[in-house]
Amino acid sequence: MGHGDQVHEEEHFDILTKTGLKTGVSKPRSAVHRDGDYHRAVHVWIFAESTQELLLQRRTDFKDSWPGLWDISSAGHVSAGDTSLITARRELQEELGVNLPKDAFELLFVFLQECVTNDGKFIDNEFDDVYLVTTLAPIPLEAFTLQESEVSAVKYISVEDYKHLLAKGDPHYVPHQIDGQYGQLFDIITKRYQDNTEGRTLLLQKKLNRYAPISLTAELTGLTEEDKEALVLLIQAAKTMDDIFHQQVWYSNPSLREWLNGHGQISELDMLKWKYYSINKSPWSCLDENEAFLTTADSAVKLLPEATKPVAGWKGLEYKAAFPMLKPPGANFYPPDMDKMEFGLWMKGLSEIEYQNATGFFNVIRRHSDSDSNNVAVSTNSTSDLYISPYSQEYSAFLAKAAELLHKAGDLTRSPSLKRLLHSKADAFLSNDYYDSDIAWMELDSKLDVTIGPYETYEDELFGYKATFEAFIGIRDDKATAKVKLFGDQLQVLEQNLPMDNIYKSQDVISAPIRVIELVYNSGDVKGPQTAAFNLPNDERIVKDRGTSMVMLKNVSEAKFKLILQPIADLCITKEQRELVDFDSFFTHTICHECCHGIGPHTITLPSGQKSTVRLELQELHSALEEAKADIVGLWALNFLIVKDLLPKSLVKSIYVSFLAGCFRSIRFGLEEAHGKGQALQFNWLFEKGAFVLHPDQTFSVDFNKIGGAVESLSREVLTIQAKGDKDAARLLLEKYCEMTQPLNIALEKLAKVEVPVDIVPDFPIMTNLLDKK
Repeated sequence: MGHGDQVHEEEHFDILTKTGLKTGVSKPRSAVHRDGDYHRAVHVWIFAESTQELLLQRRTDFKDSWPGLWDISSAGHVSAGDTSLITARRELQEELGVNLPKDAFELLFVFLQECVTNDGKFIDNEFDDVYLVTTLAPIPLEAFTLQESEVSAVKYISVEDYKHLLAKGDPHYVPHQIDGQYGQLFDIITKRYQDNTEGRTLLLQKKLNRYAPISLTAELTGLTEEDKEALVLLIQAAKTMDDIFHQQVWYSNPSLREWLNGHGQISELDMLKWKYYSINKSPWSCLDENEAFLTTADSAVKLLPEATKPVAGWKGLEYKAAFPMLKPPGANFYPPDMDKMEFGLWMKGLSEIEYQNATGFFNVIRRHSDSDSNNVAVSTNSTSDLYISPYSQEYSAFLAKAAELLHKAGDLTRSPSLKRLLHSKADAFLSNDYYDSDIAWMELDSKLDVTIGPYETYEDELFGYKATFEAFIGIRDDKATAKVKLFGDQLQVLEQNLPMDNIYKSQDVISAPIRVIELVYNSGDVKGPQTAAFNLPNDERIVKDRGTSMVMLKNVSEAKFKLILQPIADLCITKEQRELVDFDSFFTHTICHECCHGIGPHTITLPSGQKSTVRLELQELHSALEEAKADIVGLWALNFLIVKDLLPKSLVKSIYVSFLAGCFRSIRFGLEEAHGKGQALQFNWLFEKGAFVLHPDQTFSVDFNKIGGAVESLSREVLTIQAKGDKDAARLLLEKYCEMTQPLNIALEKLAKVEVPVDIVPDFPIMTNLLDKK
């Protein structure tokens, strides 16, 4: 339905704020344009890659706006209760007879159009979601089925010719301000198809050089023959976690992965695309604030013969599987065009159990109307058509395969605790109830160490609710595990001495088992910077009942220290303090960081008296603040244990200086990443308090007289925000301190000049050898 057109039964529009958010109010179309209310519409452009042409439609002569002129391929208002993407698909089908799935539509940008016509009687304040559909070649004109009331003809025109006609104001074309916001359409297409192979090759190689390759190995002699056989099955099960994770990131991501892998040997550029994609597991670069390093032009080609009516001699429509240039904050856990207002209104009508599932770790949110069938033409008058889909259903094929492999491995092993873990986790994959399997994971006492399933919520940047699948398989280092037992045993003591008001402290903190392993293989949500340790589970029910457990990846930490932290210290720390940076301090703080995820506020009581959790209250801010808490409270805890003579006093200075060097390491992950964001908060706070000092030679040092007080003050600030569930205070703290300040830029520029790696990219020769033998 073209915007500005009369209809027999007047449609309603959702009223938006001036920033484009839903208000929860809808009004008739005529009233919206009379009153100048902000509302939403969609513009869909069909672009033929081989000819560099855009499809235009000619508006019918009896339209009440721009009659008989050439315009956008397809456009229309978003009706009340509808969504942008569903509207885009429906308008394309209604006006042109083109029926495409959602992965054909790339949201390029949102354009705010504010204009007044008809002597002030028609006020159009419209947010236009501009979509691009990229086809390999032009669609034959006879394949279209035109809606006679809207469209009189269609034609293709080259991008450059169309841009020239708009620039000179040709009267046969609906005007668009190509020098303004709408010019992005032409700029994006032109830039995307420039022949810049050499430039892209050099850029991708430079990005890859930020990762230091390392082979991670472990000693398997301590494993029984049965466990060695089980290890092969576990690695195969872990590979399915990768399949699920790629799907969780974005719905067209699996197609992109397959396409890049299949074309990686064609040229040097194609090889680099595949290598860098394999590190990031998406088209968005983890170390560049999630900036896209690929475009839809690099993506998979899909054939859809039934998209239009058939044409003799034409095999059908071929399109590029699209992805947006901006990484979607909701990943593939929520409908791509769902906003927080829609989610909030829907939540109000849910039962308590449904509410828990909607905000829980192990369910995605989908639309009844968002299918790839002909249902796209059906609108709904309900407030929302959202529904909950459990992981066991959403990823059923992958989970069934993984469950079968885990059961087989469980049958092989002689370790009772490993047997229990593998069978219970396999059952959880099919039932969607992970409680028992997570308890079994915490109680694991086996030389062969396994973590597999949905755990971390970093990928859900919309709310921080949904868990991603991952796997870590390793060999337990018994000597190192015995050595770190002290930290887990001291959690209750640390909790009672935390720098926050006693009213917020828990009396039920349980000692946390810590396992030190040599990593053999990881998969799933292990992208960009590598995980060196983790504290799980995140399920607040288990944290409250049983506490948490920690796993330290010693060979990963050793690689990071040798290849990254030591070179950083050599460049950025003053000569007098440089020798204080050592592996023991780095690894000890990593242990304490993970321990401190298990203390402090988790389940909280709000000022209203209502029970909640920090995660639910802080939503998308939770991950960054939780990482900052674990880091800074971990530093406080180390000093506390030294003062209590539980750790040697010789560690006092080295932990602080090693932490300072570590700040520069983590901030290089980028301020869009939770660890990098949390680290920026800490560095800037401590620098502001004078605990970190910048010298004229552009090196840094620790002021040992100020560091203790500064660490304690930030610990108190973060812990109190969490205890109150104060999202506004969390936002203010992050906004003030999570920025790339001049001291940080000085350090990062030094590191970039000499190309100190940002992180490691491991390969796993044991995994390769085992699978080759199999």
